[in-house]
Amino acid sequence: MKPRANSLTFNIKIALLVVALLIAAGTLYYTQTLVKKLQTRERRLVELYAKGLEYITDPKRTNTDLTFIFENIIKRIDFPLILTDAHDSVNLSGINGGYKNIELDSNLTREQTVQLLQRKIKELRSIHPPIVVTYTDSVTHILTKIYYGDSAVVTQLKYYPYFQIFFAIFFILIAYIGFSHVKRNEQSNIWVGMAKETAHQLGTPISSLMGWIELLRLNYNNPDKVNDLTDEMGNDLERLNKITKRFSKIGSKPDLKKVKLSDVIEKVTEYFKRRLPQTGKRVELIFSGDTNAEAYLNIDLFEWVIENLIKNALDAIEKEKGKIEIKIYDKPATIEVDVSDTGKGVDTKFRKDIFRPGFSTKKRGWGLGLSLTKRIVENYHKGKIVLLNSSPNEGTTFRIILKKEK
Repeated sequence: MKPRANSLTFNIKIALLVVALLIAAGTLYYTQTLVKKLQTRERRLVELYAKGLEYITDPKRTNTDLTFIFENIIKRIDFPLILTDAHDSVNLSGINGGYKNIELDSNLTREQTVQLLQRKIKELRSIHPPIVVTYTDSVTHILTKIYYGDSAVVTQLKYYPYFQIFFAIFFILIAYIGFSHVKRNEQSNIWVGMAKETAHQLGTPISSLMGWIELLRLNYNNPDKVNDLTDEMGNDLERLNKITKRFSKIGSKPDLKKVKLSDVIEKVTEYFKRRLPQTGKRVELIFSGDTNAEAYLNIDLFEWVIENLIKNALDAIEKEKGKIEIKIYDKPATIEVDVSDTGKGVDTKFRKDIFRPGFSTKKRGWGLGLSLTKRIVENYHKGKIVLLNSSPNEGTTFRIILKKEK
């Protein structure tokens, strides 16, 4: 199962990477398409400007009204533009001083301004080829060349997807590192908790067996007493065997059988009733409800669920006297089991975390009981467990919801 799980994880990662690359490629393609459309629009504007210059420099036309060109073309140009002669020399005394939308220091000399504009021409030539304005008498003459660049909007759009992809990769990397840390921490808590849970589960019957052995040594001449002691030892050995079965079923597909739910719960409650006096608390354990209700269960694992909820309830009861009530509700499609106690309740700020592995509000807790309980109910029995209600110093109720159908 492990290699298959690793292969599935690897395939999911590859699929996510492919999807991310497709999204990045789609964003890049869409943005670059917009850039090309805007560049085409700006080139048409420059071409219109060039046509206007050709028109007004035509010697055949006199008294030409330049208002249209200046109001509708030149004012709309929001990108860098430089006018030169046929030899790429800037005419600072020409229309608009020979350039537009280029920032120059007002303290520069004329010579320094020309030198700076010449460098700018080389830069603009690398972006777009110049548009040549000509006029014809007997031969064609070059009136001017128009060098132009991209507007601020086009430049921003051109580089936007790269910034977007960079920040997306950076965010994904940070998220991956964060989630990996959380996952490692959670796995560590699970392993530590499982080890402690195992020790805890084995500790009680082993301690009892050691006690029974001492009593056997003291009463080996009393057959009746020996028989009673061996019966108790048999119960503890059965308990050890049950613990072994429980842990062996974690991670494998359990076998579910239709059983009477009350028989399973009653067996657990009877086990705790015999041991409640040892806790030093006067806790009343009550079991009631629809005792004929049947559900598909793995008995060993579901007993573990009820045990964990009872232990959790016992820990919550800090007073000398308290009550734990287990009640079955037989409904048309589901069977519900409520486990209620009169303990200290669950703090509102902790309610979202109580089923998280490693979370515990107890000083000696390791935060695995409720996590295991949720896993057994939801993953193995396809049911649901919820914190139904909880009030400070009044008590808590957990509800298990099981389907009647397998």
